[in-house]
Formats: sequence, structure tokens, C-alpha cells
Amino acid sequence: RLPAELGFSAEKLGGVEKWLRASNRDATFRVVIARDGYLAAEWNQGADADEQMGQASASKSYFSCMLGIAVEQGKVPSPNAKVMDYYPEMMDIGEDEGPKPGRYPFEKDRDITFRQLICNTSGYMKPGENPGEVFHYQTFGMNLLTNSLATIYGLYDSADPDRLPGCGKLIEDHIRDPIGGTWSHSYTDFDHPPQAKKNIFGHSLRVVATARDTARAGHLWLNWGNWNGVQVIPETYLKEATVTNPFILKHEPEENWKYGHGFWVNDHGKHWADLPRDSFAASGAGAKHVWVCPWLGL
Repeated sequence: RLPAELGFSAEKLGGVEKWLRASNRDATFRVVIARDGYLAAEWNQGADADEQMGQASASKSYFSCMLGIAVEQGKVPSPNAKVMDYYPEMMDIGEDEGPKPGRYPFEKDRDITFRQLICNTSGYMKPGENPGEVFHYQTFGMNLLTNSLATIYGLYDSADPDRLPGCGKLIEDHIRDPIGGTWSHSYTDFDHPPQAKKNIFGHSLRVVATARDTARAGHLWLNWGNWNGVQVIPETYLKEATVTNPFILKHEPEENWKYGHGFWVNDHGKHWADLPRDSFAASGAGAKHVWVCPWLGL
């Protein structure tokens, strides 16, 4: 629809595009702005609109939604269930088999829950960080989450990581396909010592998508998981996931009150002081960003 039909000033929106191109003359970027399910603007520079790009840690928000679905489907009794009960190999890593010296599972890690993993408060393989007590943004805890969920659904085997399609397929089946998305996925790993058991704590999942596909996911989140009358993601879970998580509220200073369950959040105004409190985002390295504001339908 035309910007004016969606409540935008076409002149101001044009000014934003002009600023964006002038300040990023040599950069590759893609921007999509949508309101109430309609495109208001789409700007591409240096990349084809149909090219899929890795979404880095913005993928964590998709992981969170898959956890909510797994609980809704009875695959996991609660986000508070212990991961050890479903993915016991998480502890099967020796002192010299972790990602770096001093990083391996400790006895405390047996108590890690699915909620703590998605909230980045698990302390997995982190000495001195008890589960639920420290906000530590990390990749290995998220890998543990995706590997365990895929294992529960019969889509991952840590003894042979490449044999089955993993959590990427799980997210496509349960989130992408019901909303008509086209994104794909990939798996990556950091450089680890040869003996590192990256089959257990690695195999990092990345959603690979176009800008329009990320806007499609954003529209799903905007409507609290409902897509044309079908509840794809549980509404109650998604509303819980998009406000500051309880571990951070209890243990962290107020400046850190801005992370939910795999989403960056603004319910306390600590992330974007001048933006609506109900806004939240999936964010990743390399300016991968899906910002959602239910109050404005954006």
C-alpha cells in the first residue's frame, strides 16, 4: 500500500531513504517497513531482494518460538524442565573437550532449564556462573537448546550431527511453512580444538532469509503468534518472551533489564528510551534486525 494509506508521511519516509543511502554509499543493505501486514517501503542496495542472508543471532528469536511450540505440543512439560533429562550428553564433555581451556560442564550445569538457556542465563560451561543467576549472552547455551529440541523431535543425533536435518528443519516445519515463508538454514561452528566435542555444544543454527521473510516473521510476532486465525506460536508464551525475563530482574542491575526469552525487549525502557515500551526485536551481528511494535502495528 502507499505510505499515506498506512499512516506514514511519504515525505518523511522519503527523507529516511535519502539519509540511509547518503550515509551508506558503499554498504550493502536491505530494509523493509511494514504496517498492519502491508509493505510501506522496501529499499535494497548492493544485494538482490531475493537473496537469502544468514540472520546471525537474530535466529535466537526463532529458537525461542520453537521452545514455546514444543511446550504447547507436550514435547517438553514446561520451560522450567531440566535439559539434562532430555539431552544428557550435555554433560559428556571432558575438561579438555570444551571450546576453550577451563570451559566444560560443571556439576551445577545439571540443573540448567530450557528457560535459562533461551534467557541466556544458564551459565553453561561457565565456571562460577550458577544457572539463572548471571545474564551472559553466549552461543553454546543456544546450541544446547536447539540440539536438545531437535533430539526430542527425532531430528538430531549428537553422535552423528550430519545424519539428520536438525533444528533448522524443525523451525521450518512448525513456523516457516504455516506462514508461507521461504527461508532456509545453515549450520556453522567457531574454530575449536580438534578434540572438542562440538557435536554436543556446537552445530550453531542460523536462519537464512530475505528481508521480506524476516518481515513475515515480524508480522507473526506482531500478532502474538497468530497467522490468519491459526495460532502458530502460543500467545501466552510469546507475551512472556517479549518482556524482561525474571532471572535478569532478580539478579541484574536495571541497565540490563532489556532481554526476554531470545528477544531484546523494552518493557522497562532500558533498550530504546524514546520508543514504545511494548516494542521488541530479534537482533544479530551484522545489523540483522527485526524490530516489532504491536502498539503501532509496525
